[in-house]
Amino acid sequence: MKKILVGTHNQGKFKEISYLISKKFNKISPKALKIPSPKETGKTFKSNSLLKVNFFSKFVDYPVISDDSGLCIKSLKGKPGIYSARLAKDHGGFQNAMKHILKKLKKEKNRSAVFVCSLSFKMPKKKPISVIGKINGSISNRILGKKGFGYDPIFIPKSSPITFGQMSKLKKMRMDHRFIAFKKLKKKIKTL
Repeated sequence: MKKILVGTHNQGKFKEISYLISKKFNKISPKALKIPSPKETGKTFKSNSLLKVNFFSKFVDYPVISDDSGLCIKSLKGKPGIYSARLAKDHGGFQNAMKHILKKLKKEKNRSAVFVCSLSFKMPKKKPISVIGKINGSISNRILGKKGFGYDPIFIPKSSPITFGQMSKLKKMRMDHRFIAFKKLKKKIKTL
């Protein structure tokens, strides 16, 4: 069985990315190999996902896939954006970070937002390939649903009446920003 390192320490992301990759691959997590996380010093989703894929590639001699993703809210000038996970860390978890965002948007009429995912894939001794997936939507008025992870309970995708947090796992994974990015990646790398 072919191996692939899914370069993330986030359990939710690991599950979602693993679900998208062909069953021909044995999905390995950095945790299992005791590989730390790199410092995310990039200024864009793409630069951070490339930084991660290049970092994790140093530890293994098989393919690596990494993502950097986040929630960009129009009236907050695109924030939290690449700082989505860090915002949660600073507020002691995603629940508090969501409350913080909802408070900031209380008087806002424009609640439009976009979930962005940059996926990078690297074969040993080859240049990495990067793609971007985006899904437009809006921020709900309150935290809704217990499914998904991260900011899923406050994001309502454009074509839906409910948040990602209220959706079945399968429905969400077949339409979200990660899925859109993965479809683009698959066109470039047929083996996935």
